[in-house]
Amino acid sequence: MRAARAMLATMSTRSAPLASRLASLDWHAVAGALDADGFAVTAPLLSSGDCHALAALYDRQDGFRSRVVMQRHGFGQGEYRYFDQPLPDLVQQLREQAYPPLADIANRWAGSLGDERRFPGTLVAWLKTCHAAGQTRPTPLLLKYQAGDYNCLHRDLYGDLVFPLQLAILLSDPGTDFTGGEFMLTEQRPRMQSRGHVVPLRQGEAVIFAVNERPVRGTRGWYRTAMRHGVSTVRSGQRFTLGVIFHDAA
Repeated sequence: MRAARAMLATMSTRSAPLASRLASLDWHAVAGALDADGFAVTAPLLSSGDCHALAALYDRQDGFRSRVVMQRHGFGQGEYRYFDQPLPDLVQQLREQAYPPLADIANRWAGSLGDERRFPGTLVAWLKTCHAAGQTRPTPLLLKYQAGDYNCLHRDLYGDLVFPLQLAILLSDPGTDFTGGEFMLTEQRPRMQSRGHVVPLRQGEAVIFAVNERPVRGTRGWYRTAMRHGVSTVRSGQRFTLGVIFHDAA
């Protein structure tokens, strides 16, 4: 697997503020991995304590705008809940502070594909654009899987405006809290068979990946390749994930 584990500087998730952890990522390596494979894996962004605290929010009555049971909609098996505003502080920080370097990558991708749209430098400015278009509902979410659950391959599109990158952070400890449940990605290049990736994650690590499509350079220039993501069947235990999407929903 060519995707980089973008290493942090000599600071731990216990001692460093989240902003410092994100700033200390090797964003050049992240961009290179995204260009090569459509995804990149970071070193842990959240401590074990942060992960447990976020997962524990799932059963609270407040703080969420909706709950989705996947099997009712043919999405797979398991469930997830969308956060309401105001977002939990860690989730808000992740969304705000990961956005600017990802916007740089998104704008470069747009240029490669000949798209005229450019993304502003701050999340606040981008969300104003979303809200003006009627996309006002927050999209960060917690996902909960138990033994036998899975998430079908899909794309997180919630309206006409789509930020092309998102991230997911594994909140549970693989091998201890659960087995199975690997994060998966597929890409479909024109006139070629689909290519798949299985992305191993450790607790607190993030995978950054293409939401819908990404540019790939071919012999005749750049072209679009379609991306989908999902989670394989959880064999035992319980798996929680935080999903951070940068466009709001209609």
